[in-house]
Amino acid sequence: MAQVERFAEFRAPARGADDVDGVLARMRALGADWPPRDGVAVFNRVYLTVTEEVARRLGGGAFPDVHAATTLAVRFAERYLTAVDAAAEGRRPPACWRPLFQYRRHPGVHPLQFALAGINAHIGHDLARAVVDSCRVLGCEPADLEDEFDRVGDSLVSLEERIREELMPGPDFLQVGDPLTHLAGSWSLERARDGAWASGRALWALRELPCVAEEFGERLDGAVGLVGRILLTPLPD
Repeated sequence: MAQVERFAEFRAPARGADDVDGVLARMRALGADWPPRDGVAVFNRVYLTVTEEVARRLGGGAFPDVHAATTLAVRFAERYLTAVDAAAEGRRPPACWRPLFQYRRHPGVHPLQFALAGINAHIGHDLARAVVDSCRVLGCEPADLEDEFDRVGDSLVSLEERIREELMPGPDFLQVGDPLTHLAGSWSLERARDGAWASGRALWALRELPCVAEEFGERLDGAVGLVGRILLTPLPD
């Protein structure tokens, strides 16, 4: 019973954001409270842009099942907001988020690194969890959400190039020998999205085995956190 309760707690949703407008309001309020150079603020701005795009597409008929897509988008955002709440209250956020919160004020980390580390945590871990959360809420299978998953993912991938362009430090960034060039080029949002879909399906398949599901989830969380720590390696100016 204790193992089942721990698993239930692990997948509990965040507080105070039950629709896309609520999510957007929370992220805007958070952004107003943090210094612009703060690493979590850098990611928050990126994610706010992504969520605004998803909201625009939801209103524009880009999703065949608006309710399912909204559920997935909100459950996805709740994972990030829960991590923010945990850090603000002095609790430990999931392992995937800890590097970003630990290094958020490090002067040797570039804004692009903060953005990529946040996206890595949110896609690599939270998106897989959001698939399971959404299936539980909607009473469906992951296969029933695949179209919505792909369309939400397309919104993320379409913004990746723009994010890199906006946060690159300048034309010297393109020098082959620049460490930031190598670090940024070592991570792919599209590959992370594919991994999230596979992980989400695996977690759903393990739902009747809570002990195994918890262990799988913890391993996923830790692995994504390790990648985030590497992405946040302080670099010389």
